[in-house]
Amino acid sequence: MDVLVWVTEATWPACVAAAREHAPAGARITLLYVGDDEVPAAAHGALAGLLGRAAWARPAAGHGFGDLAAQAGRELLAAAAQELGRAATLEQRHGRIEREVVGAAAAADLLILARDGDLRRLGPHSLAPATRFVVDHAPCATLLVWPVVAPALGSIPPPPDPARAPRPPHGPPPPQGAAPPLA
Repeated sequence: MDVLVWVTEATWPACVAAAREHAPAGARITLLYVGDDEVPAAAHGALAGLLGRAAWARPAAGHGFGDLAAQAGRELLAAAAQELGRAATLEQRHGRIEREVVGAAAAADLLILARDGDLRRLGPHSLAPATRFVVDHAPCATLLVWPVVAPALGSIPPPPDPARAPRPPHGPPPPQGAAPPLA
């Protein structure tokens, strides 16, 4: 079995703990960190804003922002590997985070990832947009964990009041047995 563990700065301890608990003995574990290309580019833009046109002429890589991001990713992977306490492959990618994770999951049997949105209540907002994309598009089984203690069931909002439900946009459905209207 191939297990892919997506580690991020905020959620890696929970994902590694889930891998220790749920990955069977003998499973091949890959710890994946994906760096967002937009972060070094934004840092370069901020520097260029401070230093003026001359900074725009220099390539972003010349300022070392990408190197710093890559180093931070390596350090995060090393910490996650140490915490895992068993053999694992460390993989670092960069690009559009959600697409890189889904691409890496194509070779996995199980993807372990954590909620990273609004962690105060249960529901869809507990997933940030990139994580929602990964959950919706993962080509393998997924184990979605809470990085903190899960909120109580009382955090679910009440169901909508049926008396206040909006009418369908095109009126009521046709009566049973009636032919649908022609467009």
